[in-house]
Amino acid sequence: MKKLTFGALIAIAIAAPTTAAGPTFTTPAPVAFIQDLSSGAVLYAKDADRRMPPASMAKMMTAYVAFDLIRKGELKLDQMIRVRPETWRQWHGPEAGSTMFLSPNEEVSVENLLNGIIVLSGNDACVVLAEGIAGTEEAFVELMNQRGKALGLTNSRFGNSNGWPDEGRTYVTARDLAHLAAATIEDHPQLYKKFYSRESFTWGETLGAGNPITQANRDPLLGRVSGADGLKTGHTEEAGYGFTGSAEQNGRRLVMVIAGLTSSNQRIAESVRLMEWGFGAWRARPVVAKGKRVETADVQLGSEGEVGLVAPKDLTVTVPAGMSDTLTARVVYQGPIKAPIAAGAHVADLVISSPGMDDQRLPLVAETAVEEAGFFGRVWAGLMSFFA
Repeated sequence: MKKLTFGALIAIAIAAPTTAAGPTFTTPAPVAFIQDLSSGAVLYAKDADRRMPPASMAKMMTAYVAFDLIRKGELKLDQMIRVRPETWRQWHGPEAGSTMFLSPNEEVSVENLLNGIIVLSGNDACVVLAEGIAGTEEAFVELMNQRGKALGLTNSRFGNSNGWPDEGRTYVTARDLAHLAAATIEDHPQLYKKFYSRESFTWGETLGAGNPITQANRDPLLGRVSGADGLKTGHTEEAGYGFTGSAEQNGRRLVMVIAGLTSSNQRIAESVRLMEWGFGAWRARPVVAKGKRVETADVQLGSEGEVGLVAPKDLTVTVPAGMSDTLTARVVYQGPIKAPIAAGAHVADLVISSPGMDDQRLPLVAETAVEEAGFFGRVWAGLMSFFA
């Protein structure tokens, strides 16, 4: 680990230090969480690691699994899936919750089922898609949990594809939901943009008259907060009213989770208030420009003895608006770094510390490739290590 003073590293970026309290936020929501993805800073957390039922917010994982398969070429948007009559009977009618209004034996494209899941929160659409992908919903749930584990959702488990109450088998935390939202946005940006910000979707027909059924997206931020573009609401009696949302303004993207509220109107009010606080009470501070070398790291058994550590993009930290508290930075890596090293590989972190805030970790990458040392180089390195 190497430690640098922040002022020596980027003296121009920070004004003279001042002393002030960080911004505060209070909410009647039992669970709340908001994070700035641009810097990784957690701006507010209230019981963010409590296990809770996700209700329809679980559908984000169903969509993520589908997005992953589409990216790999294993699933096509125009692929057709038949609605099994047995599935239709189970997820049809007022007792089945939110619905896409599918019909038995209907052939529906993956694209339309994803609209039914993301925009309409259709419980029927989730199960039909799950069966179409994996044969059974149970097999699809295995895929959900595998992807959750790979993403690092360490405190979540899925028991079905749509978040329907299942005696506690399905549970999540607000922190995990925010992480899933971030993964959806960062891993699948085009599919995220295509589906999550859609304001309404039309599918199915009314009984008798046969009029098309159009339903609005329940996202409480769409049309209320600038830059809002996702993600998913949820509601059951046991879970209350919840929402996982995201918005981007001036290059800053925030992800928020709120849960356990008592009404749809309260969910709207608290979601808007939390997101507006996240943008208004905090601001981004530039730290290191893209491509700038921050430090060097020692290399083990490489053709070079060290490698430059550079910013892979313009790096920023999140600080309270109007404040310029003293910031310090340290470069952290597990070293010496063993060769070979690819150019652009994430090999270190720039850890920013600010009074009253959790550390913010920003990635640093290898400036150049470093090949493995040849035979004599390895022998020499071994001798030097022995005598050292």
